[in-house]
Amino acid sequence: MKIGELIWLSILATGVCLAQQQPPLDRVGAGATSIGETSNLPIARVGVDDLIGITVYDSPELTKTVRVSAQGDIRMPMVEHHIRAAGLFPEELEKAIAAALVRDHVLVDPVVTVSIVEYQSHPITVVGAVRTPVVFQAVGSVTLLDAVSRAGGIAENAGVEILVTHQAAGGDDKSTALTDSVPVSSLLDPNAPAANLKLQAGDIVRVPVAGQIYIVGNVNRPGPFFMSDGSESGILKAMALSGGLAPFSSHTAYIYRFENGQRERTEILVQLNKIMKRKSPDIPLLAGDILYVPDATGRRIGAKALEISLALGMGAASLMIATSR
Repeated sequence: MKIGELIWLSILATGVCLAQQQPPLDRVGAGATSIGETSNLPIARVGVDDLIGITVYDSPELTKTVRVSAQGDIRMPMVEHHIRAAGLFPEELEKAIAAALVRDHVLVDPVVTVSIVEYQSHPITVVGAVRTPVVFQAVGSVTLLDAVSRAGGIAENAGVEILVTHQAAGGDDKSTALTDSVPVSSLLDPNAPAANLKLQAGDIVRVPVAGQIYIVGNVNRPGPFFMSDGSESGILKAMALSGGLAPFSSHTAYIYRFENGQRERTEILVQLNKIMKRKSPDIPLLAGDILYVPDATGRRIGAKALEISLALGMGAASLMIATSR
C-alpha cells in the first residue's frame, strides 16, 4: 500500500474515533432523544408540581420526566441526595444535576438538558362575574385583559371594577396580599393602557357582581335589577327598569334600607308622584334597597313580609304582594 493511502486511512480512522467519542453538535444542546424537543413552553423558573424533562446524553437510564416535589426537590437515579429545583431556571438546574452526577461518581462529564414539560406552579385564577371562571398557568407575559379573555369576558351582571390580588414580599420573608382596583371601563379603553396590569404567578382576579335593588309592588315588571353602570340608581331609573307604574298605583312609595349596621330595615317615605312629575328631587337607591310601590287603596305590607317573600323568590313575592291588596 502506498504511503499516501496509509496517511488517508489514518486520518479517516481518527475522524471516526472522534465522532464516536463526542456527541453530535446538533444534539448537545437538545440532548439525545431529548424530551425537551416536544416542549415549546416559555422559559420560567421551575416551581413546585412542575413536570420537567431531563435528558442526559448517552445515558437513557437517566433520561426521564420528573415532577418537582412539594418541597421543591427532584430525585435522580444513583444520586444520593435530593436536588433542589424550585426557583431555578432550566439552565441552572442543568448545572445542578450535572454537578450531582459528578459528585456521586455516576458520570465523569455529563451533558444535561432540562426542559419544561408542564407548568403547575404559575396559576392565575379568574373568578366572579365572568362567563367561564378559570385557573390557568401564567407562562410568558400575561396581562389582565388576557386573563379576562381566557375567562370568556365580563358577564352582564358584573360590577364597575375588577380586583387583582397578588402576593408581595414583606419583612421577615413573609408575603403580604395587595389588591389593585381597576375600573372595567378603563380596561376596555385603548387610551388607558395602564389599566391593563401585568399579572404574575399566584394572582387572583375577581370581578364582583354588581349590587342589586329590588322593585316590588304595583309596577309592571317587579324584580331584582343590577346596578351595573356605576352610577347611583334613583327612583326615576327604577321606574324605567320596572316598566313603569301599573294602574291604580299609590302616589307614595317606600324604600326599605339597612342603615348604620342596623339589623332591621329603615322605612323611607317617597313622594312618588312629585318625583315622577319632576316637582321633587330624585332619591338615590343603594345596593340592597327594596323599593315598594303600594296600590291606591293604601294597603301595604311591611318590610319583614317583603324580605320573606323576596327570599322565597320573586314569583312568591308578587303573589304575597297581590294578596295583600
